[in-house]
Amino acid sequence: MKKQNTKILLVDDEPDILEIVGYNLSQEGYQIVTASNGKEAITKAKKELPDLIIMDVMMPEMDGMEACEIIRKIPELNNVIITFLTARSEDYSQMAGFDAGADDYITKPIKPKLLVSKVKALLRRLKEQEKNSETLNVGGIEINREEYKIIKDDIIIALPRKEFELFYLLASKPGKVFKRDEILDKVWGNEVVVGGRTIDVHIRKLREKIGEDFFKTIKGVGYKFEV
Repeated sequence: MKKQNTKILLVDDEPDILEIVGYNLSQEGYQIVTASNGKEAITKAKKELPDLIIMDVMMPEMDGMEACEIIRKIPELNNVIITFLTARSEDYSQMAGFDAGADDYITKPIKPKLLVSKVKALLRRLKEQEKNSETLNVGGIEINREEYKIIKDDIIIALPRKEFELFYLLASKPGKVFKRDEILDKVWGNEVVVGGRTIDVHIRKLREKIGEDFFKTIKGVGYKFEV
């Protein structure tokens, strides 16, 4: 994935933020598209099909949480990376962000160089995943990494990127006991700092979407994890 072919959608109601962040990322060679609220973000995302969306939480007309949830339900945007960039640093706000389908949660203020590094880390992980695409069949479920698609009982289950990556990791290592640090490293990477509670949120959502019976099945045949 070349930088000039990588499109980033910036969503914030503060023009200064759009200008500063947009300038620093465009200097790195990325294509930049902007929106000033959640509704506009959805429209722009459908039209531009960005690789990454960097979005504020508190915005007029529609906030970032609601916009993220809607974007996650749009098939053609299923693989887009979404990260919040917001001044809200409370634990409950971060948990809500991951619940809405975000891949990362970055708090303001952040130095432009550090933000650029985080963006590179997210996109680098995307590039690595594209190189290592394959399909697994586990417990009656087909896991297609290339298309980020899970099929259970002939029904397609759509998962946000990080939920999919976590599920794929757990299903790909028979008999392995996963610890928090290893999960964070393999799914989020060392460059992106998130808390251990983030794993709990993703595991809970996977249990809800995939089904508790499946998790009991894979643990019963040697799939284990510690969270």
